[in-house]
Amino acid sequence: MGEFLFLASVFLLAAVIAVPIAARLGLGSVLGYLLAGVAIGPGLGLVADTTDLQHFAEFGVVMMLFLIGLELEPRALWDMRHRLIGLGGLQIAITMLAVMVAAMMMGMVWQVSLAIGMIFALSSTAIVLQTLSEKGLMQTGGGRSAFSVLLTQDIAVIPMLVFLPLLAVPTGPTLNTDGSIQRSVEDHSSDAHGHTMSLVEGLPGWGVTLVTLGAVALIILGGIYGARPIFRFIHAANLREMYTALALLIVIGIAFLMTAVGLSPALGTFLAGVVLANSEFRHELESDIEPFKGLLLGLFFITVGAGIDFNLLFSEPITILALALGVMLLKGIILYMLGRAFKLRGRDQWLFTLGLAQAGEFGFVLISFSLQQSILPGYLADRLLLIVALSMLITPLAFILYEVLSKRIKDSADTPEHDTIDDQGTVIIAGIGRFGQIVNRLVQSVGAKTVVIDNNLQTIQLMRRFGYQGFFGDPLRPDLLHAAGIAKARVLMVALDDPIAAEKLVRYARRLRPDIHIVARSRDRTHTYRLYQAGANDIVRELFDSSLRAGRYVLENIGLSEFEASEAEKLFYHHDRYSVRELAKLWDPNIRSAQNEPYIERAKELEKELEASLLAALEANNNDAA
Repeated sequence: MGEFLFLASVFLLAAVIAVPIAARLGLGSVLGYLLAGVAIGPGLGLVADTTDLQHFAEFGVVMMLFLIGLELEPRALWDMRHRLIGLGGLQIAITMLAVMVAAMMMGMVWQVSLAIGMIFALSSTAIVLQTLSEKGLMQTGGGRSAFSVLLTQDIAVIPMLVFLPLLAVPTGPTLNTDGSIQRSVEDHSSDAHGHTMSLVEGLPGWGVTLVTLGAVALIILGGIYGARPIFRFIHAANLREMYTALALLIVIGIAFLMTAVGLSPALGTFLAGVVLANSEFRHELESDIEPFKGLLLGLFFITVGAGIDFNLLFSEPITILALALGVMLLKGIILYMLGRAFKLRGRDQWLFTLGLAQAGEFGFVLISFSLQQSILPGYLADRLLLIVALSMLITPLAFILYEVLSKRIKDSADTPEHDTIDDQGTVIIAGIGRFGQIVNRLVQSVGAKTVVIDNNLQTIQLMRRFGYQGFFGDPLRPDLLHAAGIAKARVLMVALDDPIAAEKLVRYARRLRPDIHIVARSRDRTHTYRLYQAGANDIVRELFDSSLRAGRYVLENIGLSEFEASEAEKLFYHHDRYSVRELAKLWDPNIRSAQNEPYIERAKELEKELEASLLAALEANNNDAA
């Protein structure tokens, strides 16, 4: 027990130190976890055997797959069938065939080659989804395509585990590469990434297949017919912690069942999640499991890093690294070609290619299972484990490469042609999001003519459905501004979401038309200063007026009358606008506000003036009432 607690303490300390540093350097949390594992394992030698902790850490992957399953109703899976079968299915089939051919060219029998093809056809769901979520890339075209492929791979593990036992070939003692006698399958039963012997060992291949199918059927039937009665029974207790206990029981119980029959616990919980996705208790399960998932998933990444066999790597460095990079290059070429075939372009295509080029955590499962079923020899399994771990270690660097490439790529292929603007108006509105649309409706309600330009095609299309005219295009393009009538317009309303683009447009419009009145939306006080210096006449902070109204409601409910609260709101409004104009004269973009002494002194003076004005107004109101 003491050793386990020491291991857990070392792992958590490494994570607390390494992950924030990696995140600050822009490397992402996954690489931080992996490097922390390398540091405390092969690096400092603080952790020699991670087997016990690996069993515990793997529950992070188990819980992640369970949560993914909960988000995917069977109907949602059916709606995604074209992308799952097409993009995901082709990726698995082509990669598996290509790796199998490469392995056979290296002199391996077809059974072993096919098993290796299955192993490397899979990518890391844990690393890819974690990184996509952190970097906000999940909803991009490349992110959605990557998720579809990962989902297909997770589902494909079921037939792979069913089929693998049929590849088993009984063999006698064989020689390792160094000439020694290979250890027996039983000796390896707990070696491959810490997986122990299962109840199906000793059964013929067809027997293992039947047991596998039976376990999958049991989970599906149990989720359909047994979940609701159990949840209603727990609900009757009216104890919040019982929901958490039940959620953990479902995950741990299914993991135990799958492990007992020699299958992946993560696979079982994924199936259970899909089955329970239609349950009215789905959201309850999600909220109970989520806090455990993140920490355990990080712990899993640390064990991957700590489990890298650097002795084996240093004994064959060129061979192992060449194989790891070769696998990633081969998968990358296949993914790139599939991305083009499915109309992914630019950033999306590179995200899809670089994000899925690694091997994954299910590779550990298939290697262990293949070892138990006498498909892979021990020396080969050790090298495959190392190649899988190295590819996972390299993956965060691939995402960094994607970020570098994405800055140089302009996704023009997926951008429709801009509209030809054939209308002009008194008011030009650049940006028609939640801010600009209110301005547009108000101005049009009094009969004034507006010309709306926005570079979000979906927003423009939605406007048109409600009967409003708008033009799709980049408001910063001079030709579109001239076509919209910038030479004769009286007002330019800048309501762009991008602060930098808004500043550029204000600066260009002021240089083009010194006499035009520019109203600009700003994000915060600093952005207001920039727009003021760029030449905007009226600047509206997007949350300022709503915050003032909320403050007035607060004043009304702490003892001030409606009149007093309204007067305080008006006084604050006018004084704040005056303060912004005063401070904008002293604000310097090259000096931090905290180090700009004239700015700070003037801000203090203005704050005292505000307090004095408010107190004087309240006192005058009280005197009038008396």
